[in-house]
Amino acid sequence: MRKIPILALLPPLIFVALAGLFLGGMFRENPDTLPSAQEGFAAPAIETIPVGAMPSFGAAELNAPGPKVVNFWASWCAPCRVEHPFMMEIAKAAPIYGVNRDRTPEQAQGFLDELGDPFKAVVGDPRNRQSIEWGVYALPETFVLDGEGNVVYHLRGPINEALYKNRILPAIEAASAE
Repeated sequence: MRKIPILALLPPLIFVALAGLFLGGMFRENPDTLPSAQEGFAAPAIETIPVGAMPSFGAAELNAPGPKVVNFWASWCAPCRVEHPFMMEIAKAAPIYGVNRDRTPEQAQGFLDELGDPFKAVVGDPRNRQSIEWGVYALPETFVLDGEGNVVYHLRGPINEALYKNRILPAIEAASAE
């Protein structure tokens, strides 16, 4: 009787392990969302890089009492244009602090002049360093913070009506209660 070499069993075992991993991923609660490393933790530090004449913000504003929203955006970002009407609505519920990734203040200001300005204050991120610190993959991304500066909700991608009503507003309400 011939023995099967142990190395011959390795490829089928790897296949079964990967198939199990992929199958398990398909049955997650929401397979379309990426987990956030920021939720439940203090928001990363913010570097105050002024964007033209717009008011800027820092750690003091993010740690102030009450809920607040931090939104990473840019004028060249098409999904940022799509979500902008919802940002105008969110601004009625909580202050929004913007982190802008445009190269010039004129680009950012032109976007806001055209669509409206929902932001209480804006800082720049021309070298994407703040985006990296916050774990931003692509624009837009939105973070809801509580009164202690902790991230209670992180949304990757543009806000639509369902996300606005079912995720963002409840996160703001939860942050208000804390």
